[in-house]
Amino acid sequence: MPARSEPYRPTAPIVAELAAGAVLLSESGEETLLLHQRDEDRWCFPKGHVDPGESLTEAALREIREETGLSEIRLGREVDEVSYRFYQPRTNRNVYKTTVYFVAFTRERTARPEKIFDRAEWFDLTTARDQVKYPTDRRVIDRVLEARSGDTASAAPD
Repeated sequence: MPARSEPYRPTAPIVAELAAGAVLLSESGEETLLLHQRDEDRWCFPKGHVDPGESLTEAALREIREETGLSEIRLGREVDEVSYRFYQPRTNRNVYKTTVYFVAFTRERTARPEKIFDRAEWFDLTTARDQVKYPTDRRVIDRVLEARSGDTASAAPD
């Protein structure tokens, strides 16, 4: 199967994309749900494109629900913004993508992941940090851990 993305190519045209997602935590805040993307063999957070006219929070909630199959989601505060660029072979263009991450909470434990994922698993935050592939994803988890230890009120569910 051909790669969906490759390293950035400075000579190719570029487009900007905006996405929103979340570090989805259990009610206790001790575990996070990661999705395993089959075709890229990597663990990731639920996230996706912001549709025209949609707010970041609306997009994050919609994407969490679509990708995990969970419906009882409480969105917390924004925890990080990540930007990166890559080349998309199928469109022959570069993408400069910015994703805004929130912290979110759920009581539900059984995810029904979207078909692009072959599984969803709960991990404690330290283990989740080791599971994700990209340094930017580790930084997002670090921000959640910092908020939890230093400013519990801002990361706690309502």
